[in-house]
Amino acid sequence: QVQLVESGGGLVQPGGSLRLSCAVSGRTASSYPMYWFRQAPGKEREFVARISSSVNYADSVKGRFTISRDNAKNTVYLQMSSLKPEDTAIYYCYSVDVPWGQGTQVTVSS
Repeated sequence: QVQLVESGGGLVQPGGSLRLSCAVSGRTASSYPMYWFRQAPGKEREFVARISSSVNYADSVKGRFTISRDNAKNTVYLQMSSLKPEDTAIYYCYSVDVPWGQGTQVTVSS
């Protein structure tokens, strides 16, 4: 059974940084495109970043967020910098045909 477990969220001040992790089990992460999505209160879930042979980002995070992958650890990361209050959301890792996980809460507030 393929499972994605997100971690690394927390409370951070505006301008701060966080690194999210997505531990992948039951599948080799490097063999599939991997995504990060987020869902803010009262809003639809939205695309944040994608990694396969290349990387793609939502315009709202481009230049501030970096998606990466550690093949040895079968883990995908999202390094977030210059965080803004509007980045506050639950962040989810995603891979095709895999159930959504619990996500990890990121709160950007002073």
